[in-house]
Amino acid sequence: MPPFAVLHVCMGNICRSPMAERLLAQAVRERVGDLADSLLLSSSAGTGGWHAGEEMNPPAAREVRRRGGLDAGFAARRLLAEHIDTADLVLTATAEQAEFAAGLRPDAADRTFVLGEFGRLLPEVDAGTLPGYAPDADVVYARAVALVEAVDTARGGRPALPGDDLDDPWGRGDAFFARVADEIDATVRPLAALLLPG
Repeated sequence: MPPFAVLHVCMGNICRSPMAERLLAQAVRERVGDLADSLLLSSSAGTGGWHAGEEMNPPAAREVRRRGGLDAGFAARRLLAEHIDTADLVLTATAEQAEFAAGLRPDAADRTFVLGEFGRLLPEVDAGTLPGYAPDADVVYARAVALVEAVDTARGGRPALPGDDLDDPWGRGDAFFARVADEIDATVRPLAALLLPG
């Protein structure tokens, strides 16, 4: 049960998904301060395990810090079915990774989205139809579950669009990482605002 758990997934778990993990956590922290960890858990994993135990890729870490987030204490891990079991929302960098996650846990398909897809569909949700908000773990959990259901309804069984994928910045320059981080922020900040209004 609470806190509401969001799992971010990419390939190696050193660039895109760690940035998403820490940028969502930062967006929540900016809204509720010290209550953040009691209201939302943001974690990540990679479909491949070759970077397990490694720190965040340096340019990814720089982007997180530049935006006020924390990069310390991160260690990459390989995605396992039990990670999906404990997640209330799974956000992947690409449609291929969403399919991989759904292959591990088909029953999680209705709460698994490509990050860009989720961000694209968020504006279709009428915030007035969600349960009310209070800075309480149970209240936020109920609101978040209803939000995920509403986004899945807005998806209507349609596949993600090619433009919903996050490009892999690994091996690219800082400007490329900054663009990907901007795309992540374009989803995680509206998500935090809908979950924790006011």
